[in-house]
Order: sequence, then C-alpha cells, then structure tokens
Amino acid sequence: MSVENIKNQAKQKMEKTMTDMQHAIASVRTGRANISMLDAIKVDYYGVPTALNQVATLHVPEPATITAQPWDVSLIGAIEKSIRSSDLGLNPQNDGKVIRIPIPALNQERRQQLVKHLQHVAEEHRVAVRKVRQDANDHLKKLMKDKSISEDEERRALAEVQKMTDASIKRVDDTSKTKEKEILEFK
Repeated sequence: MSVENIKNQAKQKMEKTMTDMQHAIASVRTGRANISMLDAIKVDYYGVPTALNQVATLHVPEPATITAQPWDVSLIGAIEKSIRSSDLGLNPQNDGKVIRIPIPALNQERRQQLVKHLQHVAEEHRVAVRKVRQDANDHLKKLMKDKSISEDEERRALAEVQKMTDASIKRVDDTSKTKEKEILEFK
C-alpha cells in the first residue's frame, strides 16, 4: 500500500462519515415538517418491520403537516400505532384513507433535548473521524517500520492526514452548530 492510497482511503472514509452525519441530523426535528424525520419509523407489515416510506406515500402539504397515504388501507392502524409509539412526540390522525401528522411547535425543554441529542451525534462522528486518522497513521507507521518510506515522507503524510482530520472535524462542528441554531430558532 502506498502513501497516496492510505491518504485517499482516509479522505474517502472521512467523506463517508460526513455524509452519514448529514443523514443522521436530517431526521432531527426542527419544528418544520420534513419527511426525513420519519425515516426511523418501522411499521409491522405482515410480521416484517418495514420502513414507513416503503408502505405509504409521504407528502408535506403544509409547513406543519405531513401526510402518509398507505398503499394497503389495512395498514392504516399499524402505521398510526408506529408513529405514536416513536420518540418523536407526534400524534397522527387518520380519516380512513390518509394519516395526517401535525408537527407541533417545539417547547424550550424539547429543543434542549434535541440539541443534546445533536451534540451526541456530532461527538460520535468526531470520534469516527479520529478513528480514521488513527488507522491511516498506523498504516503510515507500518510503512516506515518496513522501510518502504523515509522518515520525512512519513512526517509529511502524517501532517497531511492531520490536516484532513482537522478539516473534517471543523465540518462536523459547523454542521452541528448550523443545525443547533435551526433547532433553537423560535418561529
């Protein structure tokens, strides 16, 4: 394995970590209706836990409402039950064909809980970035030990990996701060 391969792999893994973080925080409520906030909800579909978006069509007709129209009307009760039992604090209403999910305004206490959750997600992703750095550094040190690269090359490569790490952690922090501001913003 060459120094360039190690750096490229580290960069790709750090990018994947950022993509995963963006996906993870997209499902955090901000007071606005967003279909991705329902991504974690699983519905009992004939004994198999199935993602809500696999058994119903989801729409956002208004800024504070999501609608779920099941493809199989017999699932309406199971969908409603799954949404109620989720930790999102939502209270769905059904009219026999469509489930309307009003998104209530967030109170200050719930906003603080969401910010705490967001900080936890951000820290998990910072740790993941550091783990990628550690793996890259270990590979570089092994190349040095095997005399495949010189000390200067190792030092330069370690510095570049550290720069990538710093940049990725800054992106995690910036993304987290932006989402935190969005959550705490009163509408």
